[in-house]
Amino acid sequence: MEDKRDGMEAAMWARNVPGVQEQLKSGKVAVAGLGGLGSHIAVMLARIGVGKLLLVDFDRVELSNLNRQHYDLSHIGLPKAVALKIQLEAISPFVEIETNVVKVTQSNALEIFRGYPVVCEAFDAAENKAMLVNALLEGGEARIVAASGMAGVGSANAIQTRQVMKNLYICGDSAPSPYEHIGFMAPRVMVCAGHQANMAARLLMDMESP
Repeated sequence: MEDKRDGMEAAMWARNVPGVQEQLKSGKVAVAGLGGLGSHIAVMLARIGVGKLLLVDFDRVELSNLNRQHYDLSHIGLPKAVALKIQLEAISPFVEIETNVVKVTQSNALEIFRGYPVVCEAFDAAENKAMLVNALLEGGEARIVAASGMAGVGSANAIQTRQVMKNLYICGDSAPSPYEHIGFMAPRVMVCAGHQANMAARLLMDMESP
């Protein structure tokens, strides 16, 4: 296993421009919420070799999650943070993974994400998204990559990454979609997750603009 792990990391380093992998390996990213957005964000960040990931979610994997989240039948009933860590360790065993099975609130958010300079917000409910963003902007220096508007089956080209404040980036639609009533579909959710993972990687490499 040690040889495979070292070989995987060496292969990854060989495929990147000199200096890039060092920046990613020294980087730390937290993912808040491990559903359709967060589970895919974490997988993408692990695949590119981000050095340390924090996975935060209080929920467990359910059958209804499997249409859009990075889990399978073997994970049903497990805490999402635990199930996702199992997957990430199989994908990128050289990435350090910390988990926290906890409900994030206004009062504990700063402590939970302390030490992580980039936080990907991937909650479902609008009020929880706003709570986390406000808590981190008011009390810390973390750069937040949030998401809003990725429901339905509208054109994926409408999903964009925008910098709306010094430490806040939002990925998603620029306008309400007429297809939102259809619900959350995996392809569009994954496009938005890709935007978030890409922006997190850019921040780790000191590329601040979207």
